[in-house]
Amino acid sequence: MPVTHPHPRGYAPLVLLLCAACARMGPPPGGPPDRAAPQLIGTVPESTGTYPSWKSEVEFRFDEVVSEGGSPNFGSGTGDLEKLLILSPTQQIPVVHWKRDRITVRPREGWQPDRVYRIELLPGILDLRRNRSDTSAVLTFATGGPPPTDTVRGTVVDWAAGKPGRQALIELYLLPDSLIYRTEADSTGRFAIGPLPRAGWTVYAAIDQNRNHRRESREAWDSTVIAAGTTNVVTLWTIPRDTIGPRITTITAGDSLTATITFSLPLDPGQVIESLGVSFLRQEDSIPVPYLSLLPKPLDDSLERARRASRDTAAVDSLPPMERAPQPGKARAPRTPVDTALSRVAKAQADSILRTRPSLYDQLVLRAGEPFIPEKKYLFEIRGLRSIAGASSDTKGVLAIPKPRVTPKPPADSAAAAPDSTRQASDTSTATPRPKS
Repeated sequence: MPVTHPHPRGYAPLVLLLCAACARMGPPPGGPPDRAAPQLIGTVPESTGTYPSWKSEVEFRFDEVVSEGGSPNFGSGTGDLEKLLILSPTQQIPVVHWKRDRITVRPREGWQPDRVYRIELLPGILDLRRNRSDTSAVLTFATGGPPPTDTVRGTVVDWAAGKPGRQALIELYLLPDSLIYRTEADSTGRFAIGPLPRAGWTVYAAIDQNRNHRRESREAWDSTVIAAGTTNVVTLWTIPRDTIGPRITTITAGDSLTATITFSLPLDPGQVIESLGVSFLRQEDSIPVPYLSLLPKPLDDSLERARRASRDTAAVDSLPPMERAPQPGKARAPRTPVDTALSRVAKAQADSILRTRPSLYDQLVLRAGEPFIPEKKYLFEIRGLRSIAGASSDTKGVLAIPKPRVTPKPPADSAAAAPDSTRQASDTSTATPRPKS
C-alpha cells in the first residue's frame, strides 16, 4: 500500500513560525530584568602562549549572547565590533565576525610566522539588553621567535585642548621592520602596551577623532624614538601638524571697542605678537586705526577680569558702611562620589603635567583706541604669524561692523490715537453755520 504524504504547502505555516522564533534575538519574556554586563569567560588560544602552526581565528567567548551592534563589520573599521578590537601588528583592518556568544578576529593577510600578536578588546561590548561591559582584555601570543618581554608606558596630552589625551591612539613602529603595534590611552592619557619584543621603537600618539584606530594627517599627533630596553616614554604633546601657516577664519566685534580674531590653527605661545607686522585700517580709505592692545584671548580675559574686580572693589569701598551689601558665606562645592585613590593620583599627575607648558590659543583680542563706526569695514593684517607646529604665514581678514539695532517704539494707545467721533459730532452740532452768499 503506497505511503501518502501531506502536501508540502501544509508545512508552510509551521516552517514560517519556526523561522520567526529562531530569528528573535531579544531577551526571553518574564523574570527579573538582567542588568549584568556580559563577562568574558575565555579566549582561544590562551594568552602568552606560542603557537607556530596557528591558522584559525582568535575567539573571545562570553557568558551570554552579545550584541552585534547597529553598524555591520565590512572591513572598513567603522563597524561597531571593529571599533572595539585592536589587532597588532597589521597595516590593515582585521576581519571581525559575530557568532552569538563569541567574537572572532584574524588579520586580513593571515597569521605570519615568527611574530608576536596582540589583540586588545576595548570596553563597550553590549548584551541584548544593552548592558555594557566596562572592562578590557588583552590576548598576546606568538607564532614563533623569542618570547616578548617588554612593556612600554607613557602619557599623552591633548595640548591644543589643554587636557589629557583621553583614548588617544598609540602606535609603536618596530625598528627596523616597521611592524605596528597599537593600543589606546585611558581617560587620564596614560597607556601601557606589552608584552612586546625587545627592540627600538618609534612611538606615535594621535587624537583619533573618527575612532578608526588609524593615524591620519589632519589629526593632532606627536612622536618620539626610544632605544631597545627603554620602557618609559617621555610625555607626548599632540598638536596639529599642518605645513601651512595659520589663517584668519573670522573676525567678530564684541562691542564698540573690541574684536576677536580667530585663526585656523593654534598659535605658537612663545612668539611676541607686538613684534609682528600688524596693520589695522579702515577699508574704504586705508586710514590706520589706532588700537590699544592685541593679546591672546586667555591673557586678555584674565586682564579684563582683574580690571572688573578692581572696579567692583572700588565701588564697594566707596559706599558708606551701612549701605554695603552683606557678604554671603562661601558656597560649598557640591559633593561628588569619592574617587578611588588611583583616580585621584592619576588626575593630580595629569594636572601637574599640563602646568609644565603654556596653554595654547587660536584667538587674539584687539582693543581699539576709538569706537568702531557702524556699517563700516576694517581690514586687519598680521605678517609672520607662527603656528604651534612652526609654520608661518601672512594673513588678513575683514571686520564688518553691523548696522545698529533700532529698538521699535511701543504702539500708541489705539483709544488715544483714534479720533473722538463723539466730540466731532458735538462740535459739528454747535458750530456756527457759514452765512449764505
